Amino acid sequence: MSEFIKGKYKKNIYSSENGYIIGLFKVEDSSVSLKEYISKTISFTGYFHELNDMDTYIFTGEMINHEKYGMQFQVDSYERCKIEDKDSMVIFLSSDIFKGIGEAKAKKIVSTLGKDTLTTILNNPSNLILIPGVSEKDSKILHDSLVEYEESYDIIIKITDIGFSTKEAMMIYNKYKSSSLEVINNNLYKIVEDVEKISFRRVDYIAINNGILKDDLNRVAESIIYIMNEISNSLGHSYYYLEEIEALLPKILGIAITSDLLDNAINKLIMDSRLVKIDDKYYTKIMYDAEVFIVNRINILNHSSDNKLDNIDLYIKRLEEYFGIDYNIDQEEAIKNSYLKNFLIITGGPGTGKTTIMKAIVELYKEANKLSYNDLKKQVALLAPTGRAAKRMSETTNLPSYTIHRFLKWNKDTNKFQINEYNKSDVSFVLVDESSMIDTYLFSSLLKGLSVNTKIILVGDVFQLPSVGPGQVLHDLISSEKLNVCSLNTLYRQEEGSNIINLAYCIKNGEMNFSLFNKTVDLTFLECNSNLVLEKIAEIAELYLDVSYKEFQVLAPMYKTNCGIDNINIKLQDLFNKKSASKKEILIGEELYRENDKVIQLTNMPDDNVYNGDIGIIKKIKLRPKKEIYIDFDDNLVKYTQANFSNFKKAYAISIHKAQGSEFDIVIIPLVKSFNKMLYRKLIYTAVTRCKKNLFLIGEKEALSLAINNINTDVRRTSIKKFLVDGIK
Repeated sequence: MSEFIKGKYKKNIYSSENGYIIGLFKVEDSSVSLKEYISKTISFTGYFHELNDMDTYIFTGEMINHEKYGMQFQVDSYERCKIEDKDSMVIFLSSDIFKGIGEAKAKKIVSTLGKDTLTTILNNPSNLILIPGVSEKDSKILHDSLVEYEESYDIIIKITDIGFSTKEAMMIYNKYKSSSLEVINNNLYKIVEDVEKISFRRVDYIAINNGILKDDLNRVAESIIYIMNEISNSLGHSYYYLEEIEALLPKILGIAITSDLLDNAINKLIMDSRLVKIDDKYYTKIMYDAEVFIVNRINILNHSSDNKLDNIDLYIKRLEEYFGIDYNIDQEEAIKNSYLKNFLIITGGPGTGKTTIMKAIVELYKEANKLSYNDLKKQVALLAPTGRAAKRMSETTNLPSYTIHRFLKWNKDTNKFQINEYNKSDVSFVLVDESSMIDTYLFSSLLKGLSVNTKIILVGDVFQLPSVGPGQVLHDLISSEKLNVCSLNTLYRQEEGSNIINLAYCIKNGEMNFSLFNKTVDLTFLECNSNLVLEKIAEIAELYLDVSYKEFQVLAPMYKTNCGIDNINIKLQDLFNKKSASKKEILIGEELYRENDKVIQLTNMPDDNVYNGDIGIIKKIKLRPKKEIYIDFDDNLVKYTQANFSNFKKAYAISIHKAQGSEFDIVIIPLVKSFNKMLYRKLIYTAVTRCKKNLFLIGEKEALSLAINNINTDVRRTSIKKFLVDGIK
């Protein structure tokens, strides 16, 4: 049941640009259950358009015990009380809301107009001119400012009246201002397009509750965009066919529609520049523009004149002496072209020396341009899609490296990049590792944040898993055969008596040579019934209890099922981190965590320099006076409160997708037929190539065969390759 407090806003403790405020409030009156707070100043939290210390407010919500701020009132909605006493009116009219109206002038106005002051200003502002000392300019300032002040508040109240929360109403008002109600009345679904953090499902729910028909044209049109985005996120496609959209529409709309209505909705989206039709393919305009932008920018770089470097062979010899390496022909070509070309892709499987090449590329750029170490840091950006991969680049090159999101200064509140087409980075050279993981939207954003002549080198294994987001950028760029590509083919990370890389290449080629297993110490297959997989994992893991948590990892295709990630984590927690009186524990949902547990970050938290996929150790759990967990990510100690406990999970076992961009000395991979939904070639190849020294596959050989023979999930429909080859329509 909602409670209320009435009183005065005092000040902010914290505020964000989207209207979220933590502040202090002096309580003058309250509901019965909160009488103890009358005459006291308490903290509150909520979303507000505007608060000032002149007005009296009524906040509706509930009192909660917040982890960071203690007892505070959580505001669901609020209203501003009408100003009635003369003193309050004087304070109000002489505030910053009314520029140029001082206290003396405000007193004259209030003493003349009395309790009807504000009504007169709104309805009969010309009467103000009759007051001595009040000019026509003053009258206009008072009227226009009060209209705006009242209008904004009234609009937000009306938006909440139709079903939106105060937070959502704030976002809508901040987008449309005085046009908010007009937009809502004309097409409520426009909010989905314009206000990123309000979803189609949310707007649709409110629309239906407010009487919008299920076959409303705007609803059908927005449902089409929703379906296309959902397909993109789940299957990775960049375009769709009409029959696919038509088949899914009834599930979203809850009704069948006529072909004429579908055609009208499609035509509306095309006219509104939200949909692009090329032949029989349909793109969202955002996706089409991203692919076109990528192709145009890469073509500019690819066709620019080569850079010059006299005696480049001498530079290569110096690099060989400096690093103590003899480069093969492929590596030498890659290093040379890294300087000569303005856009280059370097690709190769595991053990072909991609890391070795990156070290040489950075050193050559430094020497050829006669840069100091500090100049090099300013001019070169080393980037990767994940925190782990970025850290590995830094360790390899002894230079700072960043996730792409961090480099582009991603703002989590707005979900926008602060480095963009209007605020470009001034680096002159960008080197990106693990490029197979970059999706279409992210690569487009990266290119927008760079100068048109910034040198770009992409490094990656094209056969690994494609990006989680839509597209297959690296694959399309390479397969177009229109760009500068250096392929590394010679195996280097292949010690005598080693078969891990042989297995990787067999998987890549669609071959299954079971004779590779159990012949060398680095590659083992323990065949067993699926019911025994957990026990076998524990038996192997017990051999490595003293190995660093960074070097031992179980990788599994799925979270659920008996052999899935969740059950493995329960099993291995008791092996690696046994219950002890010296270790505090905490229950989060149904998951038990204790100090010294290995965990993985699930979301980006740029303010704390921790990113999706980072692995750390729980160093400390505090249960009183408030629950807090401290996790160590490579000497970066991050505090978590109940508000973000869902941002991490146990990580004795993690998904193969989460492991991409990382490497471990010892890897265990469970393989059983019950994983069939997630058994496909690129997934298993990616898992195997995460291992450097000792790989254990445990389970059913038939499951491995199923994965190697399954390439269907690899097919993504994208257009970057076609646009590079045939041009853009």
